[in-house]
Amino acid sequence: MLVLLIPLIAAALLAAIPNYRISARLNVLASLLSLLAAIGLLLHRPAPNQYLLVDDLNSVFILLNTLVGFTTSVFSASYIAHEQETGRLTPRYLRYYHAMFQLMLLGMNLALLANNIGLMWVAVELATLTTVVMVGIYRTHEAIEAAWKYFILGSVGIALALFGTILVYLAARASAGEGMDAMVWTSLLAHAHSFDPALLNIAFVFLLLGYGTKVGLAPMHAWLPDAHAEGPTPISAVLSGLLLNVALYALLRFKMLLAANHGSIAPGPLMIALGLLSLIFAGFMLYRRRDIKRMFAYSSIEHMGIIVFAFGMAGPLGNFAGLLQMTMHSLTKSAIFFSVGHVAQVKGTQRIAEMGGLTETHPVLGWTLVAGVLAIAGLPPFGVFTSEFLVVSSTFAQQPLLAVMLVCGLLISFGALLWRVTAVAFGEPRGPTGPVQASYVPIFAHLGLVLVAGIWLPGPLVAWFQHVATMLG
Repeated sequence: MLVLLIPLIAAALLAAIPNYRISARLNVLASLLSLLAAIGLLLHRPAPNQYLLVDDLNSVFILLNTLVGFTTSVFSASYIAHEQETGRLTPRYLRYYHAMFQLMLLGMNLALLANNIGLMWVAVELATLTTVVMVGIYRTHEAIEAAWKYFILGSVGIALALFGTILVYLAARASAGEGMDAMVWTSLLAHAHSFDPALLNIAFVFLLLGYGTKVGLAPMHAWLPDAHAEGPTPISAVLSGLLLNVALYALLRFKMLLAANHGSIAPGPLMIALGLLSLIFAGFMLYRRRDIKRMFAYSSIEHMGIIVFAFGMAGPLGNFAGLLQMTMHSLTKSAIFFSVGHVAQVKGTQRIAEMGGLTETHPVLGWTLVAGVLAIAGLPPFGVFTSEFLVVSSTFAQQPLLAVMLVCGLLISFGALLWRVTAVAFGEPRGPTGPVQASYVPIFAHLGLVLVAGIWLPGPLVAWFQHVATMLG
C-alpha cells in the first residue's frame, strides 16, 4: 500500500504548496520513498486480494517504474528551475506540476499492481490524463495542439482497450462466475483454459490496438513524437521510460490468457507484425527528423517495436530478451532525455541544425549524450547490445527470414542515430551557447547501470528474468 499511498499523499500535499523549491524537494523525497517501498516488495510479498497483486512479473515493472520516477524527479528539479528562471514557465502554470507528477506515478503504480482488469484500465487512463495536462504545460500553440492530439488518440486507444476488457469479462463469465470474480486477474488465469476462444480472440485484437496505441506502435504512434517534442523534457523521459512500459505490461497480462487457452489464436504473429513494422518505419523516420526530441521519440517507437517483436517470438529466450531490452531501453532513453533537456537549454533550441560542437563547448553533456546514443544504438559493451543480440539470436533459431528483416531495421536505425549524434556532438560549435546548471547524477547513474548490465548480469537477476520469461509462455 505504501507504493500507492506515498504518491497519493504527496500529490495532495504538493497541490497545497505554492513555493517551487519546497515542492521540488518534497517531490524528490516522495519519489525516493516510493522507490524504497518498491524495494520492500521484493523482500516481503503480500498475499493477493481482489484488487491488488504482487508477483514476479509486476515486481520487475514496479521496481523499474519507481527507480526511473525517482531519478526523473531529481533531474526535473534543476530542469524546471531553469525553465522558471528563463521565463518559459510561470509560477501560475507550475502551481500543480509536482502534484501532477506524483499523480502520474500513482496511476502507473496502480496499473502495475492491479489484480482487477477494470481497475488496471482506470489506472492507465489516470496516468494518461495527467501526462496530457503536463504535455501542454508550456501553453504554446504547439504544446496545446500536441496535448489535444495525445488526448484524442489516447482516448481512442483506451476506448478500444475498454471494449477488449469487456469482451474478456464476457468470455470469463461462464467459467469464472458473475461480477468481480470474472475481472480478477488470478481467477482469470486459473480459468483461462475454459474461456470461449472466439470471444478471447476478438478481445485480444481490440486490446492489442488499444494498448498498442499507448505503447506507441506504428501506425497508432502519431501522438508520441508531438508529445515528446512539445512537452517538458522530464515528461518525455517518463513517457519513454515508464508509460510505454505500463501499456506493454497490460498487453502482456492478456497475452498470458491466450497462452493458457489452447483454442485461441497465437498472439505471436500479430505482435511480431506490429513490432517489425514499428521498427522499420521508425528507422526510416529517424533520417528526416530535425528536432532532437522528436528524433528520440521515433527511437522510442523503434525500441518498443523491438520489445513487442521479442515478446511475439516468445519462448524462454525471446521473453527473456524482451524483458532485458525493456529494462535497458527505459534506463538508456531516460538518460538520453536528461542530457537532451540540458542541451536544449544550453542552445536555446531543439533544432539539430543549430547544435554542434557540443563536446567542445560543454564536454560532460556532449560525451554523456554520445555515450547514451552509442548505448541505445546497440553497441557493446552496453546492455542494449546484450538484449538485442539475444533478440536476434533467438529469432535466427526460429525464423531466419524474420531475423534478416529485424537486422535490416536495426542497421537502418543505427546509421541514422550515429549520423545525427555526430552532427550534434562534434565539428565546429554552432548556434547559441549559454550556461547550464545540469543535474548529472541521474545521467551517470542510468548509463552506469546500462554499462554494468552489458558486462555482467547478476545471477539472481538472471534467475528472476528467466522465471518471468517462463510465466509469459
